[in-house]
Amino acid sequence: MGKLVRYLSADGSVMACALDGTDIAAEIERIHKTSAVVTAALGRLAIGGSMMGSMLKGERDSLTLRLNGNGPAGTLIAVADSGGNVKAYVQNPIVELPLNAYGKLDVKGAVGTDGFLQVIRDLGLKEPYAGQTPIVSGEIAEDITYYYATSEQTPTVCGLGVLVAPDLTVRAAGGYLVQLLPFADERCIDQLEENVKGMPPVSSLIDRGKTPNEICEMLLNGLSPNLLDSFSPVYRCDCSEKRVQRALLSLPDSDLREMAEDDRPVEVACHFCGKKYTFSNEEIIGWLQERK
Repeated sequence: MGKLVRYLSADGSVMACALDGTDIAAEIERIHKTSAVVTAALGRLAIGGSMMGSMLKGERDSLTLRLNGNGPAGTLIAVADSGGNVKAYVQNPIVELPLNAYGKLDVKGAVGTDGFLQVIRDLGLKEPYAGQTPIVSGEIAEDITYYYATSEQTPTVCGLGVLVAPDLTVRAAGGYLVQLLPFADERCIDQLEENVKGMPPVSSLIDRGKTPNEICEMLLNGLSPNLLDSFSPVYRCDCSEKRVQRALLSLPDSDLREMAEDDRPVEVACHFCGKKYTFSNEEIIGWLQERK
């Protein structure tokens, strides 16, 4: 089970959030059978989404990150709730690329940079709030940082990392978000910049046994951090037979009639968890009759 914590500086001018998302990234690899570079990319997006989701206020609020840079991995999606629980999907789970110039997994090459990061918040209102910014890096953390700066005018530093073992399992994964609030003074900003500059990669911190609490304390060193709240997020899909049925019922009569005329039952697999739902021809015919 993951651990996510949020800290606030003593003067309330800086918030830091950190997550040990090793179990979340491991579940992504298990469900989607991703190659190493796609595990790293989708794991980063899911961890970023989990931290952003934890900032939602309503119990039923949700946040969706949709990343499409026209790279070989295709579209990547992460959906999180206000407890940081997250589910994820990738269009092409298997991508094989050489290591990048730094000898690391080439996440940028898999994601691509010719596209956009979309952030959609469903707060239970008539219409969800949606923001969109161009992909500036393809490494995902920098793209989330740019989104906050451009779309929400919130100075933010994001760090994300997924360490994949040679056998393709996830060895360590995590992330952090630091945000400056409007009344932060110059001393606070200078201290924060110094702290962030000295931060090792977050996946190496998790791999060395550092906890999210310790990571937040490193980020807010010298700013007297106080624990704000904590969560135990997991990879969680909320699909159900009723939700799949509602999706099928949204199809035109002609499509449902075509399904009903097929001798085989209709099988629908969830993109996020792989669970399969089966509906008989008789059930579909019944739906059509109820529409009359």
